[in-house]
Amino acid sequence: MITKPDKNKTRKKRHARVRSKITGTETRPRLNVFRSNKNIYAQIIDDMNGVTLASASSKDKDFGLESTATVDAAAKVGELVAKRAADKGVKSVVFDRGGYLYHGRIKALAESARENGLEF
Repeated sequence: MITKPDKNKTRKKRHARVRSKITGTETRPRLNVFRSNKNIYAQIIDDMNGVTLASASSKDKDFGLESTATVDAAAKVGELVAKRAADKGVKSVVFDRGGYLYHGRIKALAESARENGLEF
């Protein structure tokens, strides 16, 4: 019997491989992205102290869009997380795409965060 590979399992392997090389510091924290079928989440994390500095998701109360699983929603989350990071004084981050391919919603979030002041 032929079995399909578990996509989430392979994504987690990719993410572990990337995370072995990327860490967030106080001066340059990590922008982590998680994408589910219905929502998208972004966090800015200082791995040295184990602290989340800022976060945004398509489930936030002040989100404003009706559809949460679109490229527009991802761009809005990127905008929100960039503004919240600027409030905390974070300008430069390391982008951690979470093992996902850099296209679609992940790319929209990253480009929107860049346009709103984050450098990576």
